[in-house]
Amino acid sequence: MIRTVALIGIDGSGKSTQAQWLADWLTLTGTPASYHRNAAGRVFFGRVARWLGRRDAEHLLGVRMFLLVETALRWLVIARALLLARLTGTVAVMDRHTACQYVSITVRGGRPRLARLLFAAFPAPDLICHLAVPPEVAQARVDARGKDHEELDYLKACDHAYRALPEAPDFTVVDAAADPATVQADLRRAVLARPAGRRPRTVQYLLPIG
Repeated sequence: MIRTVALIGIDGSGKSTQAQWLADWLTLTGTPASYHRNAAGRVFFGRVARWLGRRDAEHLLGVRMFLLVETALRWLVIARALLLARLTGTVAVMDRHTACQYVSITVRGGRPRLARLLFAAFPAPDLICHLAVPPEVAQARVDARGKDHEELDYLKACDHAYRALPEAPDFTVVDAAADPATVQADLRRAVLARPAGRRPRTVQYLLPIG
């Protein structure tokens, strides 16, 4: 039986909406599930930075400190999600997971060796769905929600980094450029098709990008 599902992808791919819908569907069909938004403070620190007259969270904290804080917060929210799911006996449907942190570090010029060591404490999700969407489409979606903005070059770099992860062959790729109902249907089929007890491999290194 699937115990954990993680949705990953660039900003604007629809992770939050689709994860919430997937958790609701599982619960309605007799498999209690809980939705977990594994955000790591980027939006919050970005708002604080702008309030203080800085450009963004990286400008406020510095890239190195920002990545350390983000990695620590990501570890804590994932640990919390796994613990709550275990205590409540529910399937954990996660919006973001460890791969998201590896990408965040990589696109900022770092190597996620420390992050991989920290996240090695977590079991690999039973199913990791990569919501793949063209960066141009993702940028338009981010702008449409009116809360923040992402530069196209940043989204392209993130998209490339996701595809270059050594774990990428184990991801179930879902076309997130389709309409939301179609994306959700594809996710449900992926959950139903996942063999019980089968987990993706655990990778302890990062292949170079470029």
